[in-house]
Amino acid sequence: MTGLAAAASAVSLALTGHGGGPAKPLEWGRGPLTVDALPRVTYVAHRGGAREVPENSMSGLMAAYRRGTAQVLDFDTRLLRDGTPVVLHDATLNRTTYLGGEVSALDAREWRGVRLRPRASLPGSWRSERPPTVAEVLDRLGGRIVLMLEAKDPRGLDRLAALIRARGLTRSVLVNTNDPEVARRIHRLGLPTQLWRSARQLRTDRPERWRAHVDVLDVDIKARDVDLMRAVRSGIPRVWAHTVVSPGQRDRALALGCNGIITDAPGRLARHPVRPIGTVSRALGR
Repeated sequence: MTGLAAAASAVSLALTGHGGGPAKPLEWGRGPLTVDALPRVTYVAHRGGAREVPENSMSGLMAAYRRGTAQVLDFDTRLLRDGTPVVLHDATLNRTTYLGGEVSALDAREWRGVRLRPRASLPGSWRSERPPTVAEVLDRLGGRIVLMLEAKDPRGLDRLAALIRARGLTRSVLVNTNDPEVARRIHRLGLPTQLWRSARQLRTDRPERWRAHVDVLDVDIKARDVDLMRAVRSGIPRVWAHTVVSPGQRDRALALGCNGIITDAPGRLARHPVRPIGTVSRALGR
């Protein structure tokens, strides 16, 4: 929590908009950032911090970067009809844009006409904007902060790998999937590999089987204590909990041994110091 505490004491989080800020998060030093340089406990802004900014938007990602309350920015990727990787979570446009229909039905020219619809419940005032392409996010933020992209369509893995390699970011971008076989493909492409698993999947998973090719195991905060502890003891070096929205959930994940927090509310967590959960800590012999 040292980095988060420093950031929280040094700046007042501007949750009312997405204006200026420091050139890079206050807790980071100079130079390109890589997965290997991440702190012992890592904070990830899920979809940019979807309870604080418009999810998967360039303005949201930039706001999360400037606020400095996370060391990793997460976003989702889809493929257009012409193979262009773009940033959006859903397979359809309906939920987060003013249009409808399948993302995969559009080409790059048609994508330029898509506009995001910021949720009314977000703090502050946000303008509608075009969702970015993956190349645009890599060009704007690559190397300045560690990025995590989820490959929603595994057919685009080779294209994603080419974009990452062309920019010299092979140690700066985590590629995430829910499929263990896709995780193997990502590893064979020479990219840092992240595998996420649901609470249901974790009940029967044997995560030690993946330690040779998974860099980050991304576990559901709703999973049972015993399943989270098995993941922590799997030998996979980084076990990060998703999707955390409250200080209590964060404290439970850390007490169980997770060393990363994937959150929709990085600003909120930064304002609330960690409080050890006594019962969990005692159960772990701490």
